[in-house]
Amino acid sequence: MSYVKYEQKDFVGMITIDREKALNALNSEVLTDLEAVLDSVSIDTTRCLIITGAGQKSFVAGADIAEMSSKTRAEAEAFSAKGNAVFRKIESFPIPVIAAVNGFALGGGCELSLSCDIRIAAENAVFAQPEAGLGITAGFGGTQRLARTIGIGKAKEMLYTCGKVKAEEALKLGLVNAVYPTDQLMDECLKLAGRIAGNAPIAVRATKKAVNDGIQVDIDSGIAIEAAQFGTCFETEDQKNAMTAFCEKRKPDPFVNK
Repeated sequence: MSYVKYEQKDFVGMITIDREKALNALNSEVLTDLEAVLDSVSIDTTRCLIITGAGQKSFVAGADIAEMSSKTRAEAEAFSAKGNAVFRKIESFPIPVIAAVNGFALGGGCELSLSCDIRIAAENAVFAQPEAGLGITAGFGGTQRLARTIGIGKAKEMLYTCGKVKAEEALKLGLVNAVYPTDQLMDECLKLAGRIAGNAPIAVRATKKAVNDGIQVDIDSGIAIEAAQFGTCFETEDQKNAMTAFCEKRKPDPFVNK
């Protein structure tokens, strides 16, 4: 892959958008590479993903404006659809995905982080949706996920004003889960990913599906979704291992993802 790198550490996969000279801006090739990497990840050997940007200055500084500037309406809609398809794949990916936000997360970068389950920011992180200042709307889900994450009022303020939100304010808004010094960001994300990976993988995947599917429907339908996912866990070796160990007052054997 030209612009997206993948590395595996134990059960944690690390995806790096590697277009540092362009502040990791998203063009069509980056989106294609990112989708290809996601398609290559095996949930048999991977229990959590981390997505970050190369260098310390920028997570993703947005979609590539030079590529977008001359697009027709039809071409722009196709580009939006491409980005949305990749980000939706991240959002619905079977295993949890952590955004390690180092530096700028502007436009498409903010939208990429929003498609992840958890966002951890470096102290130098800056979030914004600057599209209205460029004569366009957010195109990769920003008008939808931002409001669902921080509330409609603050989301509209960010979208209408193109105002920047620094890491500490992002933490107060609930846009990120935690903020760390820049040089500690990846270590802290790896620790968090390791804690997730240490739990029963099928149960974690079922939990993600229950939350993602349930949040889109009414509470009664959501409870039914949860009950179905709860039930599937009782067909697994990991459930029997963990509950037997609990009853016997000992630690369970390592989870086998079965």
